[in-house]
Amino acid sequence: MSDEQAALRLPGVRSAVLSWHEHAGDADTVVLDGFHALKHALRFGADVHVAVSSDKDAVLRLAADLAPDLAADLAARVAEVPAAALRELVARVHPTAVAALAARPDREGRKAALSARPRQAPVVVLDRPRNLGNVGAVVRLAAGFGVTGVVTTGDLDPWHPNAVRAGAGLHYATAVDRTTPDGLPPGPLYVLDPEGEDIRAAELPDDALIVFGSERHGVSDELRARATALVSLPMRPQVSSYNLATSVGMTLYHWSATSGSPLVPGRP
Repeated sequence: MSDEQAALRLPGVRSAVLSWHEHAGDADTVVLDGFHALKHALRFGADVHVAVSSDKDAVLRLAADLAPDLAADLAARVAEVPAAALRELVARVHPTAVAALAARPDREGRKAALSARPRQAPVVVLDRPRNLGNVGAVVRLAAGFGVTGVVTTGDLDPWHPNAVRAGAGLHYATAVDRTTPDGLPPGPLYVLDPEGEDIRAAELPDDALIVFGSERHGVSDELRARATALVSLPMRPQVSSYNLATSVGMTLYHWSATSGSPLVPGRP
């Protein structure tokens, strides 16, 4: 019997692997892939079912350097498993050799947070996004700027493991949901469009829904027709477009620099 086979027989390892398989089949389970995803999920109140690593000592060294506030929690929570077992549990092992499963936040709670009025920070709307990495990057921006949340339309699940990975677990720091165009939260629609008013001359209300389309197709005619206003980002002639996350970052920076909301990060 190899050392790894023997390790799988250890009670703590068997319990962690069994717990993983038990929760992995739940539709509301979220995969937290890597140290930063687990770190942020814990900081923002995620219900983490199980966390495993093939190198727990390395995880705890990262915690000591990057998240000392979580060092004791991670020491108690992370179960060490053989590398072969970790490779069987996740599709791709993160370089930090740690993964976890957590509960997706209650959808009714997310919808209530997005719809609550008065709203003191915008909601980012991604209309029919095509790239999960971009969705995750936008969630990370939304969390950093402290906006109300991110809503997507279309087929992609914003809670897909690839989006959560790209968002570094910060889905738990803001409200993330998917809906139809008719199901968007209330509020004025400010649509990013090349024919819109230069954003530098525009004021984005704190309760705005800021709508972004995909790089290729833009915003749907339906949402464009419903726009309270069209706004555009400055761009050099003959440049086709910005990356989606770049566009969101520029727009949220403009909001944060011009808004009087107490939710703007860093405001005294």
